[in-house]
Amino acid sequence: MTRWTCTLLLTLATTSAFAAPKPCEELKAEIEAKIQANGVPSYTLEIVDNADVGDQGMVVGSCDGGTRKIIYQRND
Repeated sequence: MTRWTCTLLLTLATTSAFAAPKPCEELKAEIEAKIQANGVPSYTLEIVDNADVGDQGMVVGSCDGGTRKIIYQRND
């Protein structure tokens, strides 16, 4: 019984660590690195509140526990 309880507690602790929200600036930096690696010459990434998202097709990330979005626009 004790072994099962310890396993359950460790599983719950691990699950909550994976579900931790990512800060917006950290996620934006990761997305920027991927875009630059693909050779996109001119683009804009912007962090906005959920209410300020006009086109869901421009959303490339969600951060701060789902309260904000990162939107991408290619500047041609």
